[in-house]
Amino acid sequence: MEFRTLIKACLLGAAFGFGAVPSVQANTLKIMSGTTQAPLKVPLNRAVVVESDVPFSELSIANPGIADVQTLSDKSIYVLGKLPGRTTMTILGEGGKLISNVDVQVTPDIAEFKERLKQILPGENIDVRTANDGIVLSGTVSSAQKLDRALDLAKRYAPDRVSNLLMVGGTQQVMLKVRFAEMQRSVSKSLDAAIGASVGSGNVSIGLGNGSVSSSPASSAAAGSGLGFQLFNGSFEFNAMLEALESKGVVRTLAEPNLTALSGQTADFLAGGEYPIPVMNNGDISIQYKPFGVEMSFTPRVIDGDVINLEIGAAVSSIDTANGYTSGNGFNVSAFKKRSTSTTVEMRDGESFAIAGLLQDDFNDLNGQVPWLGDVPILGALFRSAEFERKQTELVIIVTPHLVSPVRGQALSLPTDRVKPPTESQLFLYGKVQGKSRKPTKGPAAEVAKQDFSGSYGYVME
Repeated sequence: MEFRTLIKACLLGAAFGFGAVPSVQANTLKIMSGTTQAPLKVPLNRAVVVESDVPFSELSIANPGIADVQTLSDKSIYVLGKLPGRTTMTILGEGGKLISNVDVQVTPDIAEFKERLKQILPGENIDVRTANDGIVLSGTVSSAQKLDRALDLAKRYAPDRVSNLLMVGGTQQVMLKVRFAEMQRSVSKSLDAAIGASVGSGNVSIGLGNGSVSSSPASSAAAGSGLGFQLFNGSFEFNAMLEALESKGVVRTLAEPNLTALSGQTADFLAGGEYPIPVMNNGDISIQYKPFGVEMSFTPRVIDGDVINLEIGAAVSSIDTANGYTSGNGFNVSAFKKRSTSTTVEMRDGESFAIAGLLQDDFNDLNGQVPWLGDVPILGALFRSAEFERKQTELVIIVTPHLVSPVRGQALSLPTDRVKPPTESQLFLYGKVQGKSRKPTKGPAAEVAKQDFSGSYGYVME
């Protein structure tokens, strides 16, 4: 008795073990003779079992490359999806009588795709649907980077058959604050000495030194910031000249442009002008304009959240009249001094980068003398000339991106809103060049109007 019970338990366990085979999807056709049934959707590389209410004797598929069919019984059909597309399955009864035409649609397996999408991009609102033989993505994602990830994953399941209807949420406008600072320093010093003597009525003269000796040393000293000495007695005249010159200069260039662009779009800026350049073309002369000044272009891309990728090109140029070109027709074209940089950086909202720090240091030292006499101690200084020149140029460019969004017009204030032309009495009687301020006194615009002229206008910084 116990042995029989044990055998039954083993058989029952084996039955449950064999029954663990995954069940297949079954669709029951409602047979209506001579009509087309509802479309049968079959996942790619998956199979479904179709059951008929009446027995059939013949089965065919229009395009075996899209789906493969096999009979399991006189009422059951095994359909395997092989290639995305649509085809027709025909079911015939006894005597070749048409039972039904079934529209078979093989689509990508979006069930597995949805699972992978949730694993890779959790929390994103992405809807996945099938259309014809492709995948349609719709909804909203939080960043452009996550949109690219979703598209890359979809292309693995349906290559070249992905329709993108996704939208990127969040702030997608970037304001770039740029600060250009350039300092140019120059120092030059020179020392020249010369002596000369003349005898008679100016027919015989002797001169030594590296400087220029004038008949009027006083005028030479005044023109060259030097010291002159003249001694004459009758037909004899003796001149001595010592000239020293020192010059210093500092030039400062500063610009702080603010530009706003949509993510993925390019914004340009130019503070300067355009220089006309004559160009010869088939005997005719035309004018082309070359921009100069502070130039900048940038392309922002909001990658993820507040992470911003910036592709920046910046340049500072000026007209150089010392180096130019003179044509045979008499045209004088000046050259340009230009300092430029181009780079790609990545930072978060409000962070700053110094993308360029250019330093140029030019040094010139020249010493000339009369042979042998310039080597004499102490007195040899009268027969030598020395020149010293040093130029330094330093340029720094600092960029700071901000995610911004537009505001209502009532909250905006312009610098011109704070300036009012003076009346005649204010101008002529009191010498005022502007009238009383007329900036707003209430509302959001009043808060903006309290800012300095260098403040941000037109956008709310997050």
